[in-house]
Amino acid sequence: MKSSTQSTAPKEKKGKKVNKAWLHEHVNDPYVKQAQKDGFRARAAYKLKEIDEQLGLIRPGHIVVDLGSAPGAWSQYVRRRLSPDGAAAGALNGTIISLDILPMEPIEGVVFIQGDFREDSVLAQLQETVQGRPVDVVVSDMAPNLSGIASADAARIAHLIELAVDFARNHLKPEGALVVKLFHGSGYAELVQLFKDTFRVVKTVKPKASRDKSAETFLVGLGLK
Repeated sequence: MKSSTQSTAPKEKKGKKVNKAWLHEHVNDPYVKQAQKDGFRARAAYKLKEIDEQLGLIRPGHIVVDLGSAPGAWSQYVRRRLSPDGAAAGALNGTIISLDILPMEPIEGVVFIQGDFREDSVLAQLQETVQGRPVDVVVSDMAPNLSGIASADAARIAHLIELAVDFARNHLKPEGALVVKLFHGSGYAELVQLFKDTFRVVKTVKPKASRDKSAETFLVGLGLK
């Protein structure tokens, strides 16, 4: 009994230490502070902002689809980009359709569909909402719940990206753009190749707002082949 108590105590202590360190880092993160100041729901808004400013993807009048949108920071950013005066509410020059398996607090002017993008019925609902109009930009911050089993997680990530690419092929304007989040690791090269097979120009972007220790990066496809 004594030996089991001794063996688990350091692990518990270490866990608390890690959580405390993460919390300290999160609270003091300049992007977290900036998000609170700017009224964004998450620091992720600055990742899309940086990608957009670098590549000039989102413009007034555009139809933008946001996959994996909850809690809504990317949709908030797009909404401001499509506003004549960059406002979080009021007039909107364009269309934003957001989708997530999780619920999302409403954002003025944004059409939200709750459901699993991997299900045909949800995809059909999204296609119905698009109403056959060609889409200018698809952005995807989708990520599966990770199991910790590398091969299984890589397959889940790849499946979501393949679905996003397939949606883009069927709905993007010829000069449209797709932005997806992916992770360095197993299957990464194959997904980059998928983008190269689909788009005329492919760029990888690691925004400053993406934490250094994170394996995430963003892949951008410009102009369908």
